[in-house]
Amino acid sequence: MSATLDRRNFLQQGAVSGACAGLAVSAGRAAAQTDTNSKVVLGVMGLSRGRSLAVNFARRPGVEIKYVCDVDSNRAGAAAELVRGAVQKKPQAITDFRNILDDKAVDGLVCAAPNHWHAPATILACAAGKHVYVEKPCSHNPQEGEWMIQAARKHRRAVQVGTQRRSGPSAIEAIQKLHGGIIGRVYLSRAWYNSARGSIGNGQPADVPSQLDYELWQGPAPRTPYRSNVVHYNWHWRWHWGNGELGNNGVHTLDLCRWGLNVDFPTQVNSSGGRYHFRGDDQETPDTHAVAFTFPDDRQITWEGLSCNRHGGGFITFYGDGGTLELDSNGGYRVFNLGDKLVEEQSSTRRGDTEHMDNFLAAIRNEKPLALNTEIAEGHKSTLLCHLGNISQRVGRTLDCDSANGHIQNDEEAMSLWQRDYAPGWVPQV
Repeated sequence: MSATLDRRNFLQQGAVSGACAGLAVSAGRAAAQTDTNSKVVLGVMGLSRGRSLAVNFARRPGVEIKYVCDVDSNRAGAAAELVRGAVQKKPQAITDFRNILDDKAVDGLVCAAPNHWHAPATILACAAGKHVYVEKPCSHNPQEGEWMIQAARKHRRAVQVGTQRRSGPSAIEAIQKLHGGIIGRVYLSRAWYNSARGSIGNGQPADVPSQLDYELWQGPAPRTPYRSNVVHYNWHWRWHWGNGELGNNGVHTLDLCRWGLNVDFPTQVNSSGGRYHFRGDDQETPDTHAVAFTFPDDRQITWEGLSCNRHGGGFITFYGDGGTLELDSNGGYRVFNLGDKLVEEQSSTRRGDTEHMDNFLAAIRNEKPLALNTEIAEGHKSTLLCHLGNISQRVGRTLDCDSANGHIQNDEEAMSLWQRDYAPGWVPQV
């Protein structure tokens, strides 16, 4: 399919906000109208979350997983066997994702590598003519998100961000009802995340395992010595590579909150919290975190994350001047009137994973790179909330932001965290 797509001209691109508005509502129809016999060839990069993505994409009609890639050769080999067990066809197990980009038979890259890789890999993939399904958060820092949008537009590629609840049928229905006025004017959305993570301990300098290409694992990030408690997961809790719980899981709820309130960029962001549950280990990001985002027209989103305590307030609640709507993690919802009486309820077991993949595949096959439920411009807006919350936390004060683009105003220290330094030769080029 790649050769065919490269020869064809894409439809003229309209304004991002206009083109993306309402696309989630028609996602099912777009997928249904697609010829699934048109083969799409993918390579998957990063085989933690990427293992399930590789298997699930491989099971979609007309999809071939040609490569599974991880800098840990053991993980790459195991993932190849996992895919073979699922679809009776074994992909090539590789350790350098650039081999995927060099293969003209490949239509798209699925990027589930660590956060510091999301934007650089996406930008390189777009330049190589590949479409991209990039896991959340779409970027390590705000500047990268803006670069990703530029790369997608320049090369006319479909770039879908992995906030899959945007494609959940019941979640779509709930948001439609919010926008239709079921609880009146929606002015507040509250979101929660709870887990029971343990301490990451105190790592020690160590030899790099023989199966791991640590140089390539670091990739765009400035070089640091290998430590025993970073790879493969605890990088999430170090600012050098990760974005804490807000970027790791908060982005899912914030994406739905922003969609339900029908808002883009905030005017003010305030964060509080810290590493409260465990003390003295190597974690830099908060395990107890509360963030408030204020938007134009008197609207607000709040997010509360407790990484080390499972007792929480729910998933997402929307408040309007005519009632309340609660949304659960699978897209089910309950509507209450102003007297707090339950007036409508819809259960769901379809979070949206399969529908989100099908939406990405349909955008490729239909040659409509903007017809995505979480197109990169939308994914950037939601990810930016995570970045702004983390920046407010790191500088220890409220941020004033430009509601046109989210840029921080009148605070040089905070704005210095808008982007990062890169290893020599790895600065993204759009």
